Amino acid sequence: MYNTSFIKKILLVATVVLFYSCDKDFNAIGDDLIGDNHFDLAPEKYDVLAYNQEITPIQSNGLAINGLGIYDNPVLGTTNGNFATQLTLVDYAPTIGEEPVVESVLLNIPYFSHVKSTNTDGSRVYELDSIFGAPEGNLKLSVYESGVQMRSSYFDNGSQLAQLYYTDQNADFDNFKKGNRLNDDPNVLQNDQFFFDAKELVDVTTDATTGKETTTRVAPEMRLNLNKDFFQAKILNAAASKLANGDAFQEYFRGLYFKAEKAGLKSNMALLDFSKGKITIKYKAKTAITTDAETVKEDKSLVINLAGAAVSLLNDTKNTNYDTAIKNPDNTNGDENLYLKGGQGSLAVIDLSNFATKLAEIRTNKWIVNEANLVFYVDSDKMKDSDYEPKRVYLYDLTNNVPLIDYSDGTSGFAGSDPKATRYIFGGLLEVDATTKRGKSYKVRITNHIRNLIKDATAVNVKLGLVVTESIDLVASNKLKNRIQINPNEYFSEAPRGSVMSPVGTILYGSKATVPDDKRLRLEVYYTKPN
Repeated sequence: MYNTSFIKKILLVATVVLFYSCDKDFNAIGDDLIGDNHFDLAPEKYDVLAYNQEITPIQSNGLAINGLGIYDNPVLGTTNGNFATQLTLVDYAPTIGEEPVVESVLLNIPYFSHVKSTNTDGSRVYELDSIFGAPEGNLKLSVYESGVQMRSSYFDNGSQLAQLYYTDQNADFDNFKKGNRLNDDPNVLQNDQFFFDAKELVDVTTDATTGKETTTRVAPEMRLNLNKDFFQAKILNAAASKLANGDAFQEYFRGLYFKAEKAGLKSNMALLDFSKGKITIKYKAKTAITTDAETVKEDKSLVINLAGAAVSLLNDTKNTNYDTAIKNPDNTNGDENLYLKGGQGSLAVIDLSNFATKLAEIRTNKWIVNEANLVFYVDSDKMKDSDYEPKRVYLYDLTNNVPLIDYSDGTSGFAGSDPKATRYIFGGLLEVDATTKRGKSYKVRITNHIRNLIKDATAVNVKLGLVVTESIDLVASNKLKNRIQINPNEYFSEAPRGSVMSPVGTILYGSKATVPDDKRLRLEVYYTKPN
């Protein structure tokens, strides 16, 4: 009897706590609560105001990856990507030896790639990633000594400020390049007809003592033979003080400038991690331990890394419709189409003012938000000629240049096998039509953002920005050269760095009343409503 009575008491207390918890949850207006028989799930749609915004010259130094080449986008225009970088010695104050003579100078920059298959002999078939444009495209590629000394900071009125470089500074580097191009090998595939080759590379080395050969298979990479006389004079014959430390070396050898030009009717662009690139100088020199000081020279090498300050130099030639749309936005009625493009491109501004007028009603009726989304539909007619569709878009707080609260609740692990599909609950991933195999829509979840607007009467209904992004995990912003006014009282002066890194774009349906109802951009909110 004692045990039964005790259990009944415990059950009574648990029941009271349960009802109290439910009542407490119900009164937290705007919070997530899936209803029981007393609630009905009902979707509501709200008009939004969405319009285009051009991104003018923007900071492009400090990017993790940079575009090199020419991408002819059939619907948006042509992007030309050049690049400049500082260099660093792997070992400063190197012991070069006496009477050094250059044997070879090789520049290596790895490509992004993956293995498609492996042959019976162990060789691998690769496919290049992050290549945009014609697969068979080629370029006139030139590598020059840079005459611009890139600095990480500067002083202004006694304050040390970060030195910024911008997408539109190609002329500064082109006008101050020094001498002839360094990749002057007679092989035209290394210069006048350069192409991004997916072929696996095979290196064979021979042991000087045993004569044994070792074969090494290397994933696809750029390999350029550089001018031996230049590096003989610039590095091997340099005064020791010029190679003594980083500051002295960067003042002496200011870096490299990569220039891409048209070589034919078809071209393309690759995204590269130049920081993994290096220059290997192989040479012979006498050293203190040489057995015969008069005649014998040893094989030696010196490595220079493509590291330090770097800048992506982008020039766009925009298609007429695209150029007109982003320079003449309708911030009163909204635009029919939203044009998104990375680099020095464009974004969309999204205003939820219509929803904000409903907040008092939602609070009074104690509606509880289960889910809230913005769904952006691809204009498949305008995008039909595009050879590439962005796999991801990024929605953020444009007013403050920070992620939305839902970004942090978006699950950092990736869905499926795609490492770029992180934060998949937050969304922004391209949904592909099963029949056409073309992009259909992008859905972004902003449930917590909407809940905050409902629960907190002091919360600011900020403007949202939508961009294409190369990496959803990168939320830092880059500075515009000049801030842009989007209405009489608001400006924006930054854009997401992940967008600057991407050369691609898309065309979406906007919010204007003339857009077909089933394609028009609206805020979709699912509530639990009391009966």
